[in-house]
Amino acid sequence: MTPAMDYRACGSGGLKLSAIGIGCWSFGGGDYWGPQDQRDVDEVVRAAIAEGITYFDTAEAYNEGRSESSLGLALRGVPRDRVVIGSKVAPGHCYPGVLESHCEQSLRRLETEYIDLYMIHWPIHPHSIRHFTSDPAVIAEPPVTAAAFDALVQLRERGKIRHIGVSNYSAGRMASDVPASVGVVANQLPYNLLSRAIEFETLPACREHGIGVIGYMTLLQGVLTGKYPAPSDVPAWQRRTRHFAASGTPLCRHGEPGFEREMAAAIDAIGVIARDCDMPMGELATRWALAGEGISCALVGARNARQLRESAAAGKGDLGDAIIARLNRATEALKRAMGPHFDYYESTANDRTV
Repeated sequence: MTPAMDYRACGSGGLKLSAIGIGCWSFGGGDYWGPQDQRDVDEVVRAAIAEGITYFDTAEAYNEGRSESSLGLALRGVPRDRVVIGSKVAPGHCYPGVLESHCEQSLRRLETEYIDLYMIHWPIHPHSIRHFTSDPAVIAEPPVTAAAFDALVQLRERGKIRHIGVSNYSAGRMASDVPASVGVVANQLPYNLLSRAIEFETLPACREHGIGVIGYMTLLQGVLTGKYPAPSDVPAWQRRTRHFAASGTPLCRHGEPGFEREMAAAIDAIGVIARDCDMPMGELATRWALAGEGISCALVGARNARQLRESAAAGKGDLGDAIIARLNRATEALKRAMGPHFDYYESTANDRTV
């Protein structure tokens, strides 16, 4: 008998997510991931639901809203209570009035009356906002964080959203910016075997305050599937994180030397463990991510139904303590070298999460 999908509480507000969630960034097609046929999106969504996956994660910024529209199309005819929809508002859109308008726009694109989990995409400050807009007025006078959370509470009271979350908030940002009275239930953060920075401070802080963590970049955009023989084989758009030297990637903006040597050693060791377990590397990496204490859900991307079914298997089994310990040892050197900064696209000096 095939094991059933695991379902986990996300925070203390009653939200429950499937252990595996679908990251919908590629839906609708765009520069980052390339074209995406709606028929494939429809198949991915239906296959996900058949596998017991309930959580679908998108954002207004993904492909200029096309991700939300594509997900809305794919969910036509699906009973609303069978899925959990998460979306995110850009930090520069968090002024009172503006935030409500953008939530309404997301609702229309998603073809739904409510969003289950509505998150602020990045902390609200000028450096973060610059990555969403070049409007000098917004950068000079960003939204007031307290007013933004008040607006989210009002949306929740009106039934437009059911739960409030944040994304890419460090322990320090949560302490300084997020009022305890709001009842934030989730923090969406990058987490994978090669990106363990949240383990230093932010993951423990989320556990302490009863905030669930939704891990994204679970496979480091394909690197942890084992399909790239060497770091230099990773496509340019996916080679922009601090794992890779900025000098070899024109699209990169962090300006740092990279950690290819440590990363290659870690990937080789993970490959050995995967062979010992007779398990695809991607499934092994996803199961490891789900084993993290405080992780409510791990997001995976899928371009077609076959990829989806392969990813879904990871939410239906455990690795065991011995394998987890081996994987931790295999990636510890990279974790220590990269340190506690989890804004992987920026230099440590320009970290948008602090």
